[in-house]
Amino acid sequence: MTVDSATQKTAVLLVNLGSPEAPTVSAVRRFLRAFLGDPRVVNIPRPIWWLILNAFILPFRPRKSLHAYQKIWTEGGSPLLVLTQELTRHLANELADTGALVDFAMSYSHPTIEAKLRELKAAGYAKIIVLPLYPQYSSTTTASVHDSVVNEFKRWKHIPHLTFIGDYHQHPAYIAALAESIRAARAERTGQLLIMSFHGLPKQLTAWGDPYEHQCHATAELLAQSLGLSSAQWKIVFQSRFGKAEWLKPYCVDTLMELPAQGITDVDIVCPGFAVDCLETLEEIAMENQEIFKEAGGQHYRYIPALNSAGSHIQALAQLIRAEL
Repeated sequence: MTVDSATQKTAVLLVNLGSPEAPTVSAVRRFLRAFLGDPRVVNIPRPIWWLILNAFILPFRPRKSLHAYQKIWTEGGSPLLVLTQELTRHLANELADTGALVDFAMSYSHPTIEAKLRELKAAGYAKIIVLPLYPQYSSTTTASVHDSVVNEFKRWKHIPHLTFIGDYHQHPAYIAALAESIRAARAERTGQLLIMSFHGLPKQLTAWGDPYEHQCHATAELLAQSLGLSSAQWKIVFQSRFGKAEWLKPYCVDTLMELPAQGITDVDIVCPGFAVDCLETLEEIAMENQEIFKEAGGQHYRYIPALNSAGSHIQALAQLIRAEL
C-alpha cells in the first residue's frame, strides 16, 4: 500500500519481523546480519557478539537457513511478507469507515519502519498508531520496534501523536479468534493433546524483567479455558532455540520426542504467538517437527495455521485499533 493522500490524518502501521528478499544465500545473509545484529535480539556484549556473528555465524548459517526458506517460498515471495500484505489489506477494508490509512513495515527488511514513517510524515499524518504483530510483548521484538520508531523520531523537529500498542496477549477478541480457529481445525477429529508452541527466548530475559514468558502462559491458560480443556488436554512448549544457553522450557522438540513413549501419539499443535505463518511455523513446526514426532513413534500430527487473514483475526485487530482512534 502507498501513502497517496494527506486528507487522512491518522495512520496505522502494522510491524512484523521481516524476511530475506529472495531465496538466495546473499539475501539470507543480509537479513540475518540485520536481525542478529540488533542488540535487542542478542544480549551479548557487542565486541564479543560481533566476532561470533561475523566469524562463525554469517559465513555458514545462511546456507542452512536458505534450505529452510526454499521449502516454503511462494511465487509471491516470503510467506511472512505475502501474508502480512494480505492481513494489511483486509484490515484496511475493515477500518475503511474510520478514514485511517493502514500500512505495514518490517523490522529487518523492506519496507523498513524508518521509510514508512518518513512516507507518513511527508503525507502529513498527525497521528500514528503502531501495532507490532506480536501478541506477547518481548524486549527482543516489541521493544525493538519501539526503538526503531523513537530513533527515527529523534531526527524530526515535529513529532506526531504516537500510540504504541505493546501487546494484546489476553485481549478477549484475540483469544476468541484463536479458539474459533482451533475448534474449526478439530471439528472432525481431535488429537489427544493440544500443544501450544511459542517462540523461545533465553531464560535470563525473564529474570531481567521481560514479561514474555508470563504473557505466553497467560495466553495459553486463557485459550485452554475458552476451549474448555482440562490440564491433561493441553501443554505449552517453546520452540526455535538457538545457541547453548538455557531457554524457556519445556522445549518443543524434546516434548515431541517424549510424548509417544507416554502413549500420546496424536497431537494438534498451534502457535498463538505468530500473527501470520512464517519460517518458524511452516518449516520448523509443520515440517521438521512433524518428522521428529513421527520418528519418535507418533502417528498423527496436525499443525493448525496461524490466524493470518481470518475474519475473526481482522476483527480482533480492528478492535485494538478502534479503541485508540
